[in-house]
Amino acid sequence: MAQDINSPKYTIGVIGTGTMGRGIAQIAVTGGFRVKMFDAQEGAADQAREFITRMVSRAAEKGQMSEADAAAANDRLQIVGSLAEMADCGMVIEAIVENLDVKRAVFGELEGIVAEETILASNTSSLSVTQIAAGCAKPERVAGFHFFNPVPLLKVVEVVAGEVTAPWVVDKLDAIARKCGHEPVRTQDTPGFLVNHAGRGLYTEGVRILAEGIAEAHQVDDVLREGGANFRMGPFELMDTTGLDVSGVVMESIYEQFYQEQRFKPQAFIRNRMAAGLLGRKAGRGFYTYEDNKKVAPAEPAAPADLPDSVWIGPEGHASTKILAAFLKDKVEIETGAKPSARAICMVAPMGRDATMTAIDLGIEAERTVAVDTLFGLDGRRTLMTTSVTDEGVRDLAHGLLASDGGAVTVIHDSPGFIAQRVIATIVNISCEIAQMRIATPGDINKAVRLGLAYPQGPLEFGDTLGPAKIHGILTAMHAFYGDPRYRPSPWLTRRARLGISLMTPEA
Repeated sequence: MAQDINSPKYTIGVIGTGTMGRGIAQIAVTGGFRVKMFDAQEGAADQAREFITRMVSRAAEKGQMSEADAAAANDRLQIVGSLAEMADCGMVIEAIVENLDVKRAVFGELEGIVAEETILASNTSSLSVTQIAAGCAKPERVAGFHFFNPVPLLKVVEVVAGEVTAPWVVDKLDAIARKCGHEPVRTQDTPGFLVNHAGRGLYTEGVRILAEGIAEAHQVDDVLREGGANFRMGPFELMDTTGLDVSGVVMESIYEQFYQEQRFKPQAFIRNRMAAGLLGRKAGRGFYTYEDNKKVAPAEPAAPADLPDSVWIGPEGHASTKILAAFLKDKVEIETGAKPSARAICMVAPMGRDATMTAIDLGIEAERTVAVDTLFGLDGRRTLMTTSVTDEGVRDLAHGLLASDGGAVTVIHDSPGFIAQRVIATIVNISCEIAQMRIATPGDINKAVRLGLAYPQGPLEFGDTLGPAKIHGILTAMHAFYGDPRYRPSPWLTRRARLGISLMTPEA
C-alpha cells in the first residue's frame, strides 16, 4: 500500500543536490516532509544542506515562518551516503545530469532498493519521461516532476504522465506539490512538456521578425513590453538572460522532436550567433551589450517635430480604424471621404495584413500610406509601419503625429501582423493546439504559462481578451500572405472563433 503523504514519517528522496535538487529539497522540508539527499560528488550534499539551512533560517528572520517551524524544517533534512539508505522513501526524485542512460541506471538501481509502491520521479526538462520509464521493471510508477529555477520562487511544477504512468502516481504528485506550496499542472509526455512548449511562440515569432528584417531586436522587445501586451521581458531580453547556448538549443530540439513542425521553426542566424559566442548577459554581448552586468539599451531617437495638415483614415467603419480615429481626434484634421485629398497622408489599421497590400486593396497611393497597430489600443507604445515605398517625409509626419502627446513610437518595415499581432496570435495558436491535442487542460495551460513564464496573462486568456475571432482573422490573413503552415489556425481556435465562445471551453 502506498504511504500516506500526511504522515510525519513520509520521506522524499532527492538525488542530485545542485541548484534544482537543493531547491526541491528546500520546499519539501518546509512543506512538512522528511527529506533524504544524496549526491555522488563528495561534499556536494553537505554544501546543499548548508545552503538550505541558511535559506530556511533567513525565511524565519524575514517573518515568513516561525523560528520553531524553521528549526523543525531543518531537522527534517538528512544527508545519506548511498542510494541504499533511501529504502524507506515514499517517493524519490532525481535532479541529475540530462542524460537518458544515466537516469535509467539510477532508477534501475533504485528499483532494487525501494518498495514497489514508491514513486520514481524525474525533474527532467528535456528528456521523454516514457523513455526514462521504459528502462524500469515497473514503468507505471515513473513520472515527470519538473520544477523551474529558482524552485522556491517559481511556484509551478509540471506533473508529467508517461505513456504508462498509473493515474494514482500523478494524483499523489499533485498532492505532494500542493503540500510543498506549489501549483501543479498536469501534462502529457510531449517535447517541452507544457511550459516550454507553450512558450515557443514568443521566441520563434520574435526571431522570425528579426530574420525578415522587419524590426531590430530591441524594437521587438520594446513593443511587447510597452505596447499593451505588457510582457515583463521581450524574447531577445529573455534569450540574453537565459543564454543563447540554452535557448538556441531548446529551440532546435523542440523543432526536431516535433518532426520539424513549422510552428516551432527556428532561424539560421541563431546558430551563427551561438558560434560567435554572442550568448547574452553572461558573455557580455548578445542581442544587447552589457556593462557591469547591466543591459545597455539603444537610445530612443527623437520624434520628428513636423505634423501633417490632414490625415485620411481607412477603411471606414472597421473597429481598428475607429480606434485610430478616436486617438487622432483633436490632434489633426481627419478626412472622411471615400478617397484622400491630395494634401493628406493616409493611415490604415490592418489586422494580420501588411501596409502595402492594404493600400493596394483600398486603391490609395502606397507612397503616402503608413499603418498603425491598434490591437491593444494606443495608450502605450505605438507601432508605425511603412509600406515598401512609403515616402520618408510621410513616415516622419506620421511619426511626429503619433508622438505628439509624448508617447513612444516604434517605426518598423512592412509586415503582415506588425509585431504584437503576429507574436500574440502565434502564442495563442500554439496553446490552442496544446489544448486540441489534449496535452493539458485549458486551465492548466494558462496557469503554467503565468506562473512558469511570468506572462501577464495565460495564452488562452490573451485570446479571449482580444477575441478568438480577431486572433483567427490575424492568423488567416498571415497564412494567406505567406503560404507558410506555421500560421495555420489550430482547429481548437477555428471552432471556438466560429462559435463565438471562449477558448477555455472544453470539448463536450
